[in-house]
Amino acid sequence: MFLTGTMQINAAGHLEIGGCDAVELAKQYGTPLYIMDEALIRQNCAAYRDTLAALYPESQVAYAGKAFLTTAMCRLVAEEGLALDVASGGEIYTAHVAGFPAGRLIYHGNNKTPDEIRFALEIGVGRFVVDSMSELELLNELAAAAGKTASILIRVKPGIEAHTHHYIQTGQMDSKFGLGLADGQALAAVETALKMKHIQFIGLHCHIGSQIFDLKPFQLAVQVMMDFIQEIRKKTGALVRELDLGGGFGIRYLRDDKPHSLKEFIELIATTVKAKAAAHNLPVPKLLVEPGRSIVGEAGTTLYTVGTIKDVPGIRRYVAVDGGMTDNLRTALYEAKYEAIVANKANAPAEDKVTIAGRACESGDILIRDIELPRLERGDLLAVLCTGAYHYSMSNNYNRYPRPAVVFVRDGRSDVVVKRETYADIIRNDVIPPCFQQSV
Repeated sequence: MFLTGTMQINAAGHLEIGGCDAVELAKQYGTPLYIMDEALIRQNCAAYRDTLAALYPESQVAYAGKAFLTTAMCRLVAEEGLALDVASGGEIYTAHVAGFPAGRLIYHGNNKTPDEIRFALEIGVGRFVVDSMSELELLNELAAAAGKTASILIRVKPGIEAHTHHYIQTGQMDSKFGLGLADGQALAAVETALKMKHIQFIGLHCHIGSQIFDLKPFQLAVQVMMDFIQEIRKKTGALVRELDLGGGFGIRYLRDDKPHSLKEFIELIATTVKAKAAAHNLPVPKLLVEPGRSIVGEAGTTLYTVGTIKDVPGIRRYVAVDGGMTDNLRTALYEAKYEAIVANKANAPAEDKVTIAGRACESGDILIRDIELPRLERGDLLAVLCTGAYHYSMSNNYNRYPRPAVVFVRDGRSDVVVKRETYADIIRNDVIPPCFQQSV
């Protein structure tokens, strides 16, 4: 067992987060429940912001909203002075309703629709990350119709395969994201953008993947991108003003995980950019990074109530909880692994090896395999750690289960930032055609 952020075991032997007893949170809000440690989120935002600013003053941290985004999270990100990476019309709308400054939005996506682009142009999104030649042409056309000029970063595939799950590798040549260097597509996009009347070419973007522990791929990506910046200058005369290196910095999910420190990561990319700029006699570009998981991942905990306990003699003991792949899809997608604490018996010794099963009608709905925990009983509360990133974002209504509530906790206070869905919410958009209404 390991504790993150403001977690501690209180005098009652209960897990406490942000000064709030998890047992009391379960009573007040029900389970499953996403608990977000607000102080840790802010601490992580500040660590990125301040570390990058100290090592590379001309820089900007952009929180990757796809990891976890609500209107309250948008407000928090704005208060911490970060930009915001959005990847859909829905994420743009969330930021807009929350009052997030549109000029600090960076809009991603490999298939932006015309309606999404029009909306982004209308509210004044600061940067479009162009993912293809067809998008570049569409954006120029729509910007012209709106009487605007779109500032763009061109997304480049640097040809680097990071050591992570293949579903979350994005920098290799065979990726649905970005334009290739080796095949000349990225340079062709730059040359085309420079000729367009309603496009302002600002810089380049790359992202090599997610949950990466090895720093070497990040360094290689910087070197490749800086060499490409030099090639752009030689062939077009244009200077790249901004270099966005995306995110992907890994976090600790298990006690044996040993990610590098944030300072090591930032120091490596900052010094590499500066060294390559000096070698090529280039002005240093503004440097952007887009952390998501490493801002919110360890700050999230999902609280479940134990239900059915089933022994398969000689094989395993299944402990079912009142959630599963509907609130944590990562286990089914990536075979992600987690640690957990029995929140109401946090000081009790481990006695059983059990497998934590979800309640969805899928054999693959398993949250944790073969974990050693205190003796469990129906009604116990299981807290699964490090569930702040890509859990609420990927939550779903499979089997028509309602999505959980989300609460922020800090200094002994808890605030709902997403209400628990009801059965009525689930059928809200259902329609029975008139021809069916007399059939019952």
